[in-house]
Amino acid sequence: MSNDLETYQRQSFGSPLQPKAPVGLLIVDFVNGFANPEVFGGGNIRQAIDNTVPLLAFARERKWPVAHTRIVFADDGADHNIFTEKVPGMLKLVERGHDSAIVPELAPADGELIVRKTVPSAFFGTSLAAWLAQRGVQTLVVAGAVTSGCVRASVVDAMQYGFRPFVLSDCVGDRAIAPHEANLFDMAQKYAVVLPRDAAMNLLGDLSAR
Repeated sequence: MSNDLETYQRQSFGSPLQPKAPVGLLIVDFVNGFANPEVFGGGNIRQAIDNTVPLLAFARERKWPVAHTRIVFADDGADHNIFTEKVPGMLKLVERGHDSAIVPELAPADGELIVRKTVPSAFFGTSLAAWLAQRGVQTLVVAGAVTSGCVRASVVDAMQYGFRPFVLSDCVGDRAIAPHEANLFDMAQKYAVVLPRDAAMNLLGDLSAR
């Protein structure tokens, strides 16, 4: 056991968080631009997208509420913000742009929410929390990109809104592996349960069946 983990455990971080039904699924920013290493992608994002395909099918079979997010700015950049000052290329993500479209293999189905946002968190300034609460969601499974950015911001806000975040380690990805791994560690210690997809499906599939 590393000294870092010993320190966290001694200070009571990383305590277990039990899932509660109903379960929902949030897929963060799996759009064409983040799937493309020449735009905003790279690292393990492509693999995370591929791993999320069976997860989405699993959620639909169990009739979980499913929400997808996209970063979408006005065509003329009128809604630019501090995020775009740090990452000006984000302004290319507009409603009809190819890079802002959800990847075809994870295309939303009827009845699934599409959240448009201009900041990292899926919750900030959106109707997502109310939409999930209306459907009674207690446990929120999270997939998406990038682990150190929009995924992390959304997970922190999910916890703050009272949802139980379950981050699937092989269904989230980042353009660089070091921040991916560091943020998985940090979320597991403070905000969420972090576990692989198959383990989550086994655990939460049983929960849904009760």
